[in-house]
Amino acid sequence: MQFLTKWIVGSFFIVFLGGCNPQSNTKTVTSDVIDSSLCQFQQGVCKLNVNSVDIMLMINPVFTPSEKPLSIDLHFSVPVTDVKMRIEGRDMFMGVIPVNLTAEKNSNPNHYKGSAIYGSCSSNYMVWRAIVNYSIDGKPQSAWFDFLADNK
Repeated sequence: MQFLTKWIVGSFFIVFLGGCNPQSNTKTVTSDVIDSSLCQFQQGVCKLNVNSVDIMLMINPVFTPSEKPLSIDLHFSVPVTDVKMRIEGRDMFMGVIPVNLTAEKNSNPNHYKGSAIYGSCSSNYMVWRAIVNYSIDGKPQSAWFDFLADNK
């Protein structure tokens, strides 16, 4: 009886714990799927249409690196006033990064330039949101652009 018990317990460990072997046959699959809801600056400007107004955003470097200066270009299809912009984490709080925009009055009054730097995230997937507030004919409007940090 004692031999039978040892044999059953030993067989149990061999059969059921064999899956803990670090050389198991499981495979890790990585996905290179691109989230089409995010801006892809490598492909050009990111464009939104809000209440029949085209708003275009471009960030350089186009792969939007963390902890590096970013050059920001914002363009409206119609004249706007009171333009303000900030960058925040979309899915986690990473603080509020204000973007100081300057109107390009000489070349195009609907064109704004600015710069920003945001921090890095410990995860490999950090989505940032650029929130743009502006007014048209005294009426406040807003829009946002989502983009991936360190998007190589």
